[in-house]
Amino acid sequence: MRGRFAPSPSGRMHLGNVYSALLSYLCAKKTDCEWILRIEDLDRQRCKKEYSYQLIEDLLWLGLKWDNFSSLSNCGLSDEFFQSNRDSFYVKAFNSLCEKGLVYDCFCHRADLLASSAPHLADGRIVYSGKCKNLTPEEKFSFQKKQNPSKRISVEGCEISFQDICYGLQKCNLASECGDFIIRRADGNFSYQLAVVVDDALMGINQIVRGRDLIPSAFEQIYLYEKLGFSQVPEYFHLPLLLSQDGRRLSKRDKDCDMGFLRGCFTPEKLIGKILFLCGCIEKEEKISLEEAVEIFTPQKIKNEDILLHCI
Repeated sequence: MRGRFAPSPSGRMHLGNVYSALLSYLCAKKTDCEWILRIEDLDRQRCKKEYSYQLIEDLLWLGLKWDNFSSLSNCGLSDEFFQSNRDSFYVKAFNSLCEKGLVYDCFCHRADLLASSAPHLADGRIVYSGKCKNLTPEEKFSFQKKQNPSKRISVEGCEISFQDICYGLQKCNLASECGDFIIRRADGNFSYQLAVVVDDALMGINQIVRGRDLIPSAFEQIYLYEKLGFSQVPEYFHLPLLLSQDGRRLSKRDKDCDMGFLRGCFTPEKLIGKILFLCGCIEKEEKISLEEAVEIFTPQKIKNEDILLHCI
């Protein structure tokens, strides 16, 4: 068994990121899994090396050491675990989907989609209408003179389902609730969905612990597992979200409870105890070492309601 923490280094981690990291680590160690760190730095514009190194240092400060730790690297993580170094794997997977006739060019802009009459879901996602799927060669040629296309994968009308450890049975009809989704952006970068499936499959990841806001992504990822011929779909454990006092999801952009602030206010043991208290694993807030946390951690005690932070 292998679990993982796969953060995006687009800024310094905040309390929500650390909460996900700690609980994914504890789930892995509680079930005798390895715990792997992978840096998801596909977006070269937003993801900076200095953020990656700060993220790694913050995890080590908390005591979280990954099983793929490399003493040969100055940051404790070898190049193969940075997504920015793994394009060759994504190209192979992308070409496989193209050969199966599942991929087509899309020239739609986000503004076009927002203005369209396509269904808008409660969380703001838009169900893509398939507008570009049936463009004529002449129409494609005309669009290509003006812009590079993104690449969408065609989805079937089948129902995707999985049993989530925290939220139970989850179901989705991809055609009606998602639509064809992008697997490669117009700038040539591969999408999160494609990259995460390829990496998890090739790295043998079969336990995924992350925020419940990523439940919709699981359906698309399971579909890609099937179409890429990967036999083992991971076990999913989605966590309730930590929300700020005004009900917002914590954000790196807003500097909500980032690690600079947290490290100035907490010891590692105090922060671990705080997180275990917030998620319902212990009844009162107290200092807890990482070793003690592994012993007392009980996944079944984790609440499935989002957690409002009244104060830190």
